[in-house]
Amino acid sequence: MRPEPPQNADTVAEVGEFGLIRRVTAGRTQPPTTLLGPGDDAAVVAAPDGRVVVSTDVLVEGVHFRLDWSSPEQVGRKAAAVNLADVAAMGAMPTALTIGLACPADTPSAVVEGITAGLWQEAVIAGAGVVGGDMVSSATLVISVTAMGDMNGLEPVTRSGAQVGDVVAVCGRLGWAAGGLAVLQRGFRSPVAVVGAQRNPEPPYAAGPQAAAAGATAMIDVSDGLLADLGHIADESGIGIDIRTELLEVHPRLIDVAAALGADARHWVLTGGEDHALAATFPEPAAVPDGWTTIGTVRHGSGVTVDGRAYEKPPGWEHWR
Repeated sequence: MRPEPPQNADTVAEVGEFGLIRRVTAGRTQPPTTLLGPGDDAAVVAAPDGRVVVSTDVLVEGVHFRLDWSSPEQVGRKAAAVNLADVAAMGAMPTALTIGLACPADTPSAVVEGITAGLWQEAVIAGAGVVGGDMVSSATLVISVTAMGDMNGLEPVTRSGAQVGDVVAVCGRLGWAAGGLAVLQRGFRSPVAVVGAQRNPEPPYAAGPQAAAAGATAMIDVSDGLLADLGHIADESGIGIDIRTELLEVHPRLIDVAAALGADARHWVLTGGEDHALAATFPEPAAVPDGWTTIGTVRHGSGVTVDGRAYEKPPGWEHWR
């Protein structure tokens, strides 16, 4: 459910498409990679490397976010982060976002303005610009974001390059967003740090190019759960991966929250999505960059095991399941 809008708040229908566009683009500063921003039929973005990394995600109200759980600004930041993390997972530096936004005519204009403010805020954190997009009417609030990035002379790090003998490492938070979701589902709004992780993921954008420069053989953004996403690397690379639980960092705050809810913090770390940490494989322990944590190894076989055994629960999120 959405919170009630303030009395006398104007709607997107009252402001109009072009009036709303003027509101959400006025006074914004673009990074140097934006050669031509919003206002024309298309934007122009610099690609010094000559190659453009592109990724698109769609967020639907009630599926990916709830406006009674998150502010419009938080929803906007999350919509940007989930896309920008994909760019970083290829080893690229984010450069630009384009936004498609669909909403009902009675949506308060403040909601759209808040979402776009959040999109701009997260883009600035990643070093990118919001360079254009489209707004249309719809029965449901939907946000579609396309993110672009530049390889800066590095080779893209795909899911298919892991080799037997590689080590597996992660950078960024794991399990926090899952813990925050569990708290919100119980009707609570604290502890703030855990709930905030669900509302505002913090992808380690710079760690993607860092891993690429260090020789990462495969990499992925942890959006659906560590085991599920490492499973994509295992499938695409034709190898197996074993995760060692003694190497996983389970923050004491998560342990406390899980205990209060009768949940398992380790399960959140292994299978919880939406933190948008990065997971990668490296050819040897010495290649793992500062800030990354080694959590396992690449082996012969297939799939992902935990301490040498198949994990007994679903490995993460999958749509339509």
